[in-house]
Amino acid sequence: MMNVPGMSIDEFRARAASWLKENARPRVEDDATWGVGSDDVSVFHDLTAEEEDDLLQRLMAWQRLKFDAGYGAITWPVEHGGAGLTTEHQQAFLDEEAGFEVPSSHETFSVTTRLVAPTIHAFGTDEQQDRFIRPFLRTEQLCCQLFSEPGAGSDLAGLITSAVRDGDDWIVTGQKVWSSGAMFSTWGELICRTDPTAPKHAGLSAFLLPLDSPGVEIRPIRQMSGGASFNEVFLDEVRVPDSLRLGSVGDGWKVALTTLAFERATSGRARSHEHGGSWEQVLGLARWAGVTGDPVVRQRLAALYTLHRVRGLNGERVAAESEPGAPPGPLHSTAKLQWTHWMSAVSDIVSGILGPRLVADTGAWGTYAWTDHVLGAPGYRIAGGSDEIQRNIIGERVLGLPAEPRVDRGIPFNQLRR
Repeated sequence: MMNVPGMSIDEFRARAASWLKENARPRVEDDATWGVGSDDVSVFHDLTAEEEDDLLQRLMAWQRLKFDAGYGAITWPVEHGGAGLTTEHQQAFLDEEAGFEVPSSHETFSVTTRLVAPTIHAFGTDEQQDRFIRPFLRTEQLCCQLFSEPGAGSDLAGLITSAVRDGDDWIVTGQKVWSSGAMFSTWGELICRTDPTAPKHAGLSAFLLPLDSPGVEIRPIRQMSGGASFNEVFLDEVRVPDSLRLGSVGDGWKVALTTLAFERATSGRARSHEHGGSWEQVLGLARWAGVTGDPVVRQRLAALYTLHRVRGLNGERVAAESEPGAPPGPLHSTAKLQWTHWMSAVSDIVSGILGPRLVADTGAWGTYAWTDHVLGAPGYRIAGGSDEIQRNIIGERVLGLPAEPRVDRGIPFNQLRR
């Protein structure tokens, strides 16, 4: 039976639990049980292209199964294939799903369903929403972000990839970098400079780019943690129809900020089984190493547990203040900062516990695996807006502090020194 708007949390949870029992296997391992199950605590996947594609295919198949049963887009409006329910219903399903063996997450999957689809809902025309939202939520096709460039990272508004109007099309030339999952994606959300005579934030526009277009070249970037999920994308006079423009001409900065806000909301959310390791796995390591009696280690574990609990409580507060379908507000920056703080704190404590076992693979379960966490965690201080950007957002939009001075305000982009 499909879920209907207005269903009580208890009824929904009971239905979800019953459906999960019919369609997935119960999770048998316990994060706190040392040596049981996978010891993967990586932040970024270290997989071959074939392994990564297999993971995505399994994720997409699971999402389609959930979507068709009414559990794949719980808070989305019914007209887009959603259940029209609340964030409390969604959390109830996630709590139940955590008890079952389901495919682990992947950033490209998250970008498609949690970033690009909601952005199209916020800015897309009726035709674009009808064409893209349901297939993206159902993961019939995948998406990536085409935002950052070699010379425009945290200062995203300084990008130089250009889109020049040519009748009903735009001709796009430039380069994007750090585009997670581009090699597996069908579409990219692209931010370009369409008016170099306008101030840098005002001269941008957004597009939905088919990645099989002539002139698009995608190259993997090998990360220090081993994987190659990041890509650089070269755009050589790529022709994009104006019908694929997302938002008005000049609205690119607004579109990009909305997508990045959705990204902060996603990355800041605490989950019981999340990539990068859990509190239970850190505690299990400390018990295995026999250091829980060390007063310094106990103090650091207590601080980490406090951060773990605060993250969860703050996530509940942010979720309670969020409206389904609405762009996340600046409070999501606090959750994102807490997450990067959590990742750094985990790296510090496991490095101290393991010592040389962190860098020497002895084959012991749950030891050398933490190398993938330590190497990957710094990346999330940049992803979705650097920590410095998040602090600016909190200072200016939450605390009401004066904005930082900008020497480029009101100056045409083509007159700025670069």
